[in-house]
Amino acid sequence: MSLLSEPALSPGHVLMVRPHRFRVNPDTAADNAFQLDQPTGDDAAERAYQESTRLAEALTAAGVGVSLIEDELGLSPDSVFPNNWFTTHPDGRVVLCPMFAPNRRQERRDDVVSHLCTKFRVGEVLDLSAAEDRGQFLEGTGSVVIDHERGLAYACRSNRLSPGLFRKYCRLLGLEPVLFEGTDSSGIPVFHTNIMLSVGQNVVLIGSELIRDRLQRERLVGSLRDSGRTIVELTEDQVTRFAGNALELTGADGPVLAMSDTALSALRSDQMEAISRTTGILSADVSTIETSGGSVRCMLAGIHLPPR
Repeated sequence: MSLLSEPALSPGHVLMVRPHRFRVNPDTAADNAFQLDQPTGDDAAERAYQESTRLAEALTAAGVGVSLIEDELGLSPDSVFPNNWFTTHPDGRVVLCPMFAPNRRQERRDDVVSHLCTKFRVGEVLDLSAAEDRGQFLEGTGSVVIDHERGLAYACRSNRLSPGLFRKYCRLLGLEPVLFEGTDSSGIPVFHTNIMLSVGQNVVLIGSELIRDRLQRERLVGSLRDSGRTIVELTEDQVTRFAGNALELTGADGPVLAMSDTALSALRSDQMEAISRTTGILSADVSTIETSGGSVRCMLAGIHLPPR
């Protein structure tokens, strides 16, 4: 059943999961070059709890709707990153996504889906999680960056994105797939697309130099430029400091780009000026959470569903 609403590229509501037992996930370290190996300290769980709380408060103060879900059990170390296990769409569909690391599959929660169905108009829940049993994965808006306005889905090939499943996902949702390969200077694949690419209503952040193939790079950047949005090119160093891991949202006073303090400090003054011409910047300290290899964008599951 379709409940099609006007596509909103910059959502006005997000879902967050507040962790009570945060810890670095040893099962994701092998393919996440952004993840740190060292212990985060005896008080890491409390610091992560406070960081997610302050981010939720800052978003609320900016007029962004926030559904803050508690994770008291801590069955998965990465529960603070809910954008990986589900995606939402303007036609009223919710997709449950297959996860690469077995200990992350416990993040899928029926109560969260029920919350979405209660608060928003959900016409259908598509469960693709069984693809895990076939060794196929697609980790939500970590693996796929969607331009809902133009009907495009951008994805970087990795362990966490299976090309065949990506094409199926796009067919089901009526999206045009744009698949590319990105690697760091050591040749390690970018594990999630949203680490190097953020597509908002007004601003695009892109670490295009990580796309080593010239034709793929030109095709992707050309597609983004065709949108007429402000393009902010990021260096690899800025990407490693989470500058690409940002999400444009709709607040009370207009668009706002949510990112971490780490990401903001990585931007040059000319880049911040280019963003600020159309979009405010909201930053928060999530440095403890960033030791797990994700930042503010990973903490926010954008809700594109029609409101009730």
